[in-house]
Amino acid sequence: MAIVDTNMQGKVCMVTGATSGIGKATALGLAQIGATVVMVARDPARGEIAQNEIKTKSGNNAIDLLLADLSSQQSIRQLAENFQQRYTQLHVLINNAGTIRLTRRETVDGLEMTFAVNHLAPFLLTNLLLDVLKANAPARIVNVSSSAHEAGYIKMDDLQTKKHYRPMRVYGQSKLALMLFTYELARRLEGTGVTANCLHPGFVATNLGQSGLGPVGRAVAKFIVSRLGISPEEGAKTSIYLASSPDVEGVTGKYFVQSIPQRSVPISYDESLQQQLWEESARLVNLPAKVL
Repeated sequence: MAIVDTNMQGKVCMVTGATSGIGKATALGLAQIGATVVMVARDPARGEIAQNEIKTKSGNNAIDLLLADLSSQQSIRQLAENFQQRYTQLHVLINNAGTIRLTRRETVDGLEMTFAVNHLAPFLLTNLLLDVLKANAPARIVNVSSSAHEAGYIKMDDLQTKKHYRPMRVYGQSKLALMLFTYELARRLEGTGVTANCLHPGFVATNLGQSGLGPVGRAVAKFIVSRLGISPEEGAKTSIYLASSPDVEGVTGKYFVQSIPQRSVPISYDESLQQQLWEESARLVNLPAKVL
């Protein structure tokens, strides 16, 4: 049985996408075991509602809220700066926020939205916070991927999907990219005391992917998801486990499903591809390739 640490007192945990779904359930779960939780939200009103709800339900007042639009690199950089102005410690970073777009959209930086939010945002934020994570080792990085990575592919010459945009394939590519990043990151962090793991939370009943639908489409999608999907609380269990459990102290570079390590698709273990993607990602977010 997976063991969750029942005492995260004194541990600072950042959770992106924390106002709803898995992110909110993860933030609540960590708050309930005593962690100081820094919620990252895009919408201030929704963020404050979720923050107050988590404080009330957990009885833990150490719940902070920082605002950021993870589709904007400037906003991500400001988030990292704001965090480091308030905190000298960070023990757990959970890159949970994600999106899927039914039609191709570009960010303010001119990048395809799904790839930018699901892969480049965690890549940039993690690298910006690495120094504080290493300074507070043992520390953990948890990346929320998806079983959709199995249908993904990496086209290094078309990461922005300008040629053939198919929502689920683009989503799968972004989650496979996040996985490749996790494995390369784990290797680069060896010996630092900072671990990096990724996970599939299960098919969870959330609003992901419904933003581009009309009222009828949203109603149908919600009905299907509610019938087939597990609860956000159930989906958050693996994130909370990887963030807190003594079972995985020192475990790194792994993919977990229902708190159990699993093999991801063979291409995800291609070290040459991991390095190529890292270098291209660094270029796209204006970081030196050898940032570690």
